[in-house]
Amino acid sequence: MPSLDIVCRVNMQEVDNALNNTRKQIANRFDFRGAKAEITLDVKEKTLHILTEDNSKMEAIREMFFSSAVKRGLNLKLFKLEDTIPGAGGNVKRDIKIREGLEIDFAKSVVKLIKETGLKVQASIQGDEVRVNGKKIDDLRAVMAALQAADLEVPLQFVNMKS
Repeated sequence: MPSLDIVCRVNMQEVDNALNNTRKQIANRFDFRGAKAEITLDVKEKTLHILTEDNSKMEAIREMFFSSAVKRGLNLKLFKLEDTIPGAGGNVKRDIKIREGLEIDFAKSVVKLIKETGLKVQASIQGDEVRVNGKKIDDLRAVMAALQAADLEVPLQFVNMKS
């Protein structure tokens, strides 16, 4: 019986590469000379931390990181922007969460979308991924096409397709 897994995975090495490119751009830009501006990655929590003097520099760092991420082949839907928080000494902070895995509520909405297609497939949530089983591999391909056309808030990857 053909099956496939629907997941949301992040290549953390590419995130790190985009982060290093952003740091190099910050070091080379004239408007950041002598200014407090840093961007760090917390791998355990999958969060980027930006700390700078004002909101304009914050937006410039965010734009630099996002352009570096796109050049590295990362989808911008992977990043969830948190609110800007005032920090000590007049600085501002912002966290950017990296989405990895499918949250339960989102996985339920994916299963619902699959059922609404009317195809003869079974979708089940298994941890942070969704497994889809069907009698025909063409039904699985139709499910993939329907999910890609749905333009969801999280980028999906289709792995382990077995016939």
